[in-house]
Amino acid sequence: MKNIMYFLGSLLIAVAAAFVAYKWLGGFENPGYVLIGIGYWSLETSLIVFSVSLIMGFFVLYIFFRFLGWLLRLPGQIKNRGKSIKFNRSQEALIAGLVDSAEGNWEKAEKVLIKHASHSGAPLIHYLTAARAAQSRGAYDKRDEYLKKAADQAPGSDVAIGLTQAELHLSDKQFEQALETLTRLHSIDPTHASVLKLLHQAYQQAGDWEGVRRLIPSLNTNKVLMEAEIKLLETEAFSKLLKQAAETGNVDQIESLWSEIPDYIRNMKGVSAIYFAAMIDAGAGAKVEGGLSRALSTTWDQTLVVLYGNVQSIDVARQLETAEQWLPMHPRDAVFLTVLGKLSMKCGDNQKATTYLTKSLSIEPTVPAYQLFGDLMFAQGDKDRASECYKQGLELASSEIVSRIDSIS
Repeated sequence: MKNIMYFLGSLLIAVAAAFVAYKWLGGFENPGYVLIGIGYWSLETSLIVFSVSLIMGFFVLYIFFRFLGWLLRLPGQIKNRGKSIKFNRSQEALIAGLVDSAEGNWEKAEKVLIKHASHSGAPLIHYLTAARAAQSRGAYDKRDEYLKKAADQAPGSDVAIGLTQAELHLSDKQFEQALETLTRLHSIDPTHASVLKLLHQAYQQAGDWEGVRRLIPSLNTNKVLMEAEIKLLETEAFSKLLKQAAETGNVDQIESLWSEIPDYIRNMKGVSAIYFAAMIDAGAGAKVEGGLSRALSTTWDQTLVVLYGNVQSIDVARQLETAEQWLPMHPRDAVFLTVLGKLSMKCGDNQKATTYLTKSLSIEPTVPAYQLFGDLMFAQGDKDRASECYKQGLELASSEIVSRIDSIS
């Protein structure tokens, strides 16, 4: 339609110009003539005819060259038109693929995305979405193939492709592969927030708490997590590392790790309890006896009380004396009274042990108290009373197990 308007407009201008020339030259008494000679040929005509012919000839040549230009451009226009159609189809395919993926139609999404990926303006999105769809249906070979094609189609998108690959490995619990990819991305851009966040998740899920510990300064510097989240992660990392060190039973390793833990984490009851328990299990309870005593003097905690009672002190009498200093402040703590009874037994003071254990059981019967009291009675030769204590302890333990099962169900 646009070309027709151009043609009609040009024709109208040409006719008008010819008409004006005709009228203007025709108004002269002698309009003149034109003589053109070429070799033996000559052409003579009036100026009016020549002018009108010149105008119309210019119009014809103009239309001819416009048409010729259109013919020359036609193949390119057809090619661009085809590209435009394919591009629009690829965009529609991308939308359809994303919708199918969201609805769980993995195979359908994969097919439509791959079919039109080569004609898309964003082939990377096609291949990455197809890779996710392939993984969701368990086609891991196809997933890796699409990721490779994504890398070929978008060579400058290593981080985007790598992040997708790592996410897919993590969702499939392929921690080693995910960490390998993320470590490579971290070497490319050590400050990339998404890489750091995914890397710390990979370390966590893989149980590599030393890796988490090394990463915490970067997470903090690059504001990947909030300050509260950083502290929580740091606490969890050191707690896990303490437990791992405890499993080795290496006192030097436990103490070395403890010395590296920030004070605000050390002062947490749960973390300090792990350290004290690790040292006691490693046979170095005497080294932490003073620390346990100071911790209990500052903050009363039954877990620490039990650990204090498990310390193999070089001076049990002094250990009992220290514990008894807390009795006026906690006279009805059944767990504490059980510990006092245990320490009294270690000191050989059976009368005091009987008093403490009897009071503990009267306040709150517990399995450890019944067991200790049974051991005490057995050592004194009262086997009937010892048997009764063991029986009551077993019944209490059984009822506790049943209660836990009921609460779970």
